[in-house]
This record gives sequence, C-alpha cells and structure tokens, in this order.
Amino acid sequence: MAAQGGPQATGAMEEDPHTVTHLLNELEGPDTSRVALVIRTIYDGDEHGKFMERLDTRIRNHDRDIERMCNHHYQGFIDSIRELLQVRSQAHKLKMEVVRIDEEVQESAKQLMAKSEELVKTRKVQSNICAAIDALTLCLPVLTTYSKLQKQMQEKRYYPALKTLEQLEHTYLPRVASYRFAQQMRDNIPRVREDIKQASMSDIKDFLEAIRRVSARIGQVAMKHAALQYNMDPNLAMTRSKRHAPLPPNPFTGETYEAQSEAQSDEEEELCAQDLINFAPVYRCLHIYTVLGAREQFETYYRQQRREQARLALQPPTNMHENLEGYRQYLYGVVGFFVIEDHVLNTGNGLVTRPYLDEVWDMASGKVVNNIRNHSSYCTDTHLMLNIKNLIMLFAHTLQNYGYTVNPLHELLLEVKDHYNEVLMQKWVQVFREIFDEDNYHPIQVETPEEYHRITEVFPYHDLALEQSSFPKRFPFSLMVPKVYRQVKNYVAACLEFSEDLNLSQTEKEDMVRKSTNLLLTRTLSGCLATLIKRPGLGLLQLIQITINTLHLEHANVLLEHYVAKLTGSIEDSSTPGLGRLQGKAMFKDIRGEAEEQIYTALRLKLDEFLDLAAYDWMLAEPQGTSSSYVTDLIAFLNSTFTAFTNLPVRVAQTACMSACQHVAKSLMSMLLSEDVKQMSLAALEQVNLDVIQCEQFAAFEPVEGFEEGALLMCFADLRQLLDLFMTEDWSTYFHDYGSENSKYLRVNPHNAIIIVEKLREGEKRGMFSILKRSDKKKLLETVLKQLRQLTQQQHTT
Repeated sequence: MAAQGGPQATGAMEEDPHTVTHLLNELEGPDTSRVALVIRTIYDGDEHGKFMERLDTRIRNHDRDIERMCNHHYQGFIDSIRELLQVRSQAHKLKMEVVRIDEEVQESAKQLMAKSEELVKTRKVQSNICAAIDALTLCLPVLTTYSKLQKQMQEKRYYPALKTLEQLEHTYLPRVASYRFAQQMRDNIPRVREDIKQASMSDIKDFLEAIRRVSARIGQVAMKHAALQYNMDPNLAMTRSKRHAPLPPNPFTGETYEAQSEAQSDEEEELCAQDLINFAPVYRCLHIYTVLGAREQFETYYRQQRREQARLALQPPTNMHENLEGYRQYLYGVVGFFVIEDHVLNTGNGLVTRPYLDEVWDMASGKVVNNIRNHSSYCTDTHLMLNIKNLIMLFAHTLQNYGYTVNPLHELLLEVKDHYNEVLMQKWVQVFREIFDEDNYHPIQVETPEEYHRITEVFPYHDLALEQSSFPKRFPFSLMVPKVYRQVKNYVAACLEFSEDLNLSQTEKEDMVRKSTNLLLTRTLSGCLATLIKRPGLGLLQLIQITINTLHLEHANVLLEHYVAKLTGSIEDSSTPGLGRLQGKAMFKDIRGEAEEQIYTALRLKLDEFLDLAAYDWMLAEPQGTSSSYVTDLIAFLNSTFTAFTNLPVRVAQTACMSACQHVAKSLMSMLLSEDVKQMSLAALEQVNLDVIQCEQFAAFEPVEGFEEGALLMCFADLRQLLDLFMTEDWSTYFHDYGSENSKYLRVNPHNAIIIVEKLREGEKRGMFSILKRSDKKKLLETVLKQLRQLTQQQHTT
C-alpha cells in the first residue's frame, strides 16, 4: 500500500510543483497533528531530496527575512539596551527604596497585626457573648418553667404543676431541642406526670375520707332545709353537734375539707349542703386524669370507692332501734351520700352519670327499706314510731327534691303504719286491762252537777229520766264505759296521727282508720273483755255489770262512727250508709253473749254454793214445819240478784231466772235420786216438799217480768208431781192414768219413782213408819215397786 502510494506521491510532486510548497506550509502550520502525515507522505515518495532542497531554500529565505528584520530594528535595540541599563540603576534605587518602605511597612504591620489579632479575639468574644445571650434567651424560660415546676411539685400544687409541665413540654422544650439538658428534661416528663398522678390519687383518697366524715352533717343540713320547705318540724333534723379532729389540709389549696363544718349553727342555717365541703379536689383530679389520658380509670376508681362508702353508710347501727338518734344518724349519712353524688352529677362533667346514680339509689333504697323495717319491728314505743314516721317522711321529701324515686319509702311507711297499729293495740291492751282492774263494777253515782257533766262530757249518755231525777244520780253503767269510750277515741286519734302527711286520699285514710278501729274492737277490746268475763273469782254482780256495760258500749258504736267521720273529714249521710261503719255492735253482742253465759254459769255456781249447804236428815222422824235455812238464803239471794237485772235486757233476766229455777229443781231432784242416799223417811220427803213449796212461791212471785203465767212454776213441775205422788200415795191414779196426756202425774218417771220407793223401803226397815202398820206399809211398797218395774219394762220394750 505504501509502495503504491509512493509513486503516486512522487508523480504528484513531479506533476505539481506546488505540492512541496503545500507540504511545507503544512509543516509550518499550527496543526501539529498533520506533521506525521506530511513526513510520511514525503518519505513515501521518491523525491524527498527535492523536498529537502526546497526545505533548505525555505530556511534560507527565512534567515534572510530575519536578518533584514534585525537590521531594521538594530538601532532600536541598541537604544533599548541603553534605556535598559539606565533602568537598571533606577531599578536598584527603586529596590532599595522598596526595601526601605517594606521594612517600614513591616514595622507598622507588626503593630497592626497585634491590634488586628486583639480585634479578632474581641470580635470572637463579642460573637460568643451574643450567642450566649441568644442561647440564654432561649433556655432561660425553659429553666424558669422547670424551676417553677419543681417548686410546685414541692408545694404539692399538682394541678398548676400539670399545666406548667404541659407548657414546658409543648412550648419551651422544642426551642432548645439541641441541648442535652432539654433531652434530660424531656425524659423526666413521664416520671413527673406519674408523680402528679399518684399524688392526685392520694389527694382524692383524702377527699373521699373527708366527705365520708362530713356526709352525715351534709345530710342533716339538707333534711333541715327540706323540713323548712315542707313546713315540717325542723327539730326532726336536729341533733347534738359533735366536734371532730381537723382533717389535714388540702394538698391543692392548703385549706381543710371541713372548714365549714365548724361554723356556728345560726350561720349553718344560711348554708346549703354543698357549702359544707369543697369539691375542688374532685374537679382538679378529674381534669388531671383527663389530661393524662386516664379519665376512665379515675371514673372507675371514684365510682367504686363511692359504692364502698355507700355500703358502709347503709349499714345501720346495731342499737338503731333503741332511740330516734340512731335513725337520725343513719338517714343523715344516706342523705349526705346522695346529696354529694347529686352535686357531683351536676358539676362533675360526667364523672357521675344519672344511670349510675339511679343504680346506686335502687340498691340503697332497698337496703334502707329493709334496715328500717327490721329495726322498727323491734320498736314498741308509739311516740318513737311517730317520730320515725316523720323522719322517714322528711328523708323521702329531701331525696325527692334531688330527683330520686321514693316510692319504696312510701310503701315502707304503710308497713310501719301497720306495725304502729299493732303496737298501739298492744299498748291499748294494757290500757284496757288497767281500766278493767281499776273498775269496781258498780254503777256510777254522782253527787253534784259538775260530776254529772264530767261523765256526760266524756261519754255522751242521755236519759230523760236520769236527767230529771234529783241528786245523787246513778248511771246504769260503771266507770269502765266512759273510760273505754274515751280510750277508743284516743286510739282513733292516734291512728289518724300516723296517717297525716302520708299522701293518702280521704277514702284511704278513712278505710285505714276504720280498719284499725275494727281491729281494736274485734281483737284487742274483745280479747280483753273475753279474758275479763272469764277471770276467776269474778262475782255474779260484776258479770251483770259487765254485761250492762257492753250494752252501753254497743250503743256507743254509732257515736264512734260519727267521731271517725268527723276526724277523717267525711260526711255520713243517707246516701252512704256504710261510710265509717264499725263492727263494734257485733263484737259487743258476741261478748255480751259470752258474758250472759258466764252469768248463767256463775249463777248456777252460786246456787250450788247454797245447795251445798243443804244437810237433809234423810231419816228424819218429823219435818221442821218450815223450809230449810239454805232455801231461805237461796231465795233471798235470787231476789237481790234479779233486782240487779233491771238494767239488763229482759231476755237476759228471763233466761237467768229460768235457768236458776231449773237448776234448783234439778239439784233438788238430784238430791232425792242421789246414790249416796241409801234410805229415806217420809218425813224427809215432807221437808223437801216444804223447800220446794218455798221455791214455787218464789217462782209464782215472778221476780223478773215478762214471763207467761206459770212458766217459772213449770221448772218445778217434775219435782212437784213426784212429791205429790209420794205425799198423797195416790198410786192408783198414777197407774191408771199412766201414759195419758191428761194424767195428773204425767211428769213422774217410773224409774225415779222406783229409786225413791226403794229408799223408803230401806228406811222402813228401821221402823220409821209410825202411822201405818209396818206390815201394811211394807206390803204397799212392795206392790208399788212391782208395778213400777213393770212400767219400766214396758218402756224398754216399747
């Protein structure tokens, strides 16, 4: 390739003489990259000799050009050399001057440098001072705030400390975040928050302890205000004040929780219940826990602690039933608890909610009702029970003012009312017994109009005959009647006293009073009267007087009905005949019936006492010719007794008189037929006949009016016919007419006749028959006895 290129280049140089010139120009040109190409082109050709010639020619040309140029500028060069030599000397002088000036400048610069260094140092100090001022300006609020926080923590002012901590964390610390102490402060903030949290919890514990101690006082003030509001006796909420040891100061404010509790009573009257305690700790602690993000924890703790305090407040004192003070303190504590909770409900920003409070009240109301019910059941003092009732009413009014439901308390009052009525009835049992024990069971006798009016003022008894009679006047009843009547009225008033303010309608109140009065009459008074009339040793006259008294008490039932209607405010008219109806009439009728039976029994017992005095000589030879002394005494007793029956109903007197005659006749018949009498004389029968005649005379006289003619004599008919048969020995007529309705001896029983005949036959054996011959008498008795036995056998066969 090079061989081919060489001839071509040579040929080119032969053909174009300007090619060599061009190559020379290329070599002289500024582009050195082409030198190698040009040289190669030259060496590749065969005419490099010519090129060298041309190159030498070009060098010579340039040398001539240089020589001409030097010749042209030679004089100038010489001049320049001369000037340069002159400049050399001047330059040496200048150099010396410069050296001198330099030395002077260096000498001056040394002082300047020293001053400059001082200035730089000063400038640095100034800059550092400015930087320090700026840093202190940033740090000083942080440090001041942190110092303030430490002081507040030391002073236990945790709520302001929490605010300071928030300001420090969010406002000041971000400005000094680059400093290490800021990081230490930031790391310390959680611990400070926890310290505040724990301290505030300790504070709320102190607060809870404080309100537990003053809860009763708060309840007392609240109940006192309610008493004034409802026009109730404020003394119900009065109690002997007790001074307590002062509580430790509030860690938030430094003041005591019970600052208001030691105020004078006249100042306390102007305070409300919330003024007696400072609730600020609750609000502060709630805010602290809210800020710390633990509000729910605080709410749970507060409610749990208050529930525990509620359980403690609801535990009654063991001796609460002994006096009113125990009930007061118990209810004060309950009211105080719920007044405090109501205040927290209204001001605590949701710390206490209405559902929670209603739940606690439902639990508490049930326990309060049960505790009062249990303790009041031991109470037997009616005055104390009235005070308990009024205290419960005041308790209910107080809590109702705060929005609590008090229906269970009203139901409790009705239960207490029933127990109160039971206690009243027990008390009136003793009252009635004392009246019955003190009464002499004699009609009241008054000597002067004043005494008469005193009786009629208590018991409005009106009798025209008694009013027109002269003094001394005698009432038909004893002192028992006006006393019982007055005590029944007192009982009605006592029952009604408990029903006041119970929110009962007039009808309910009247039904309650009527029911209680009916219980008093039908159970208490009835039981006392039943016990009275069955009392051992009670005389017949006393029983009679008691029966008369029950009759007048029965008539007084209408007066009691009007009294009940008047007290309850109802008006009894013909359109409402059952209004205020009492059951006293039926009760007194029943008691009077029992008393009448007791009268009959007592009368028979008294008659038995006289009859027991009968000492018949059944083998009497001759009769006395007059009735026996015991019969005379018995008849005198009956006459005096039936005189006392004048104030009794005629039916009672008639029944008693009939019963007495029947009993005497039966007793005399029993004496004749007694198995203890083995033998009998005819003279003894004649003596008995005389006694029966005396009794028949008494019966014929009719000591009690209203009998049909001969009614009392019929009591002695059996005895009379039997004695007549033996006295007249009219056996033929007896046997002939036996079984006939018109028989003269219709009431003579053959069996009774046999007994007496056998006794006469035994008496005949002793020869007591002097009138008839003994053989004839014996024969007669045997014949009569045989026929009587035949009649008896016929009766059995029939």
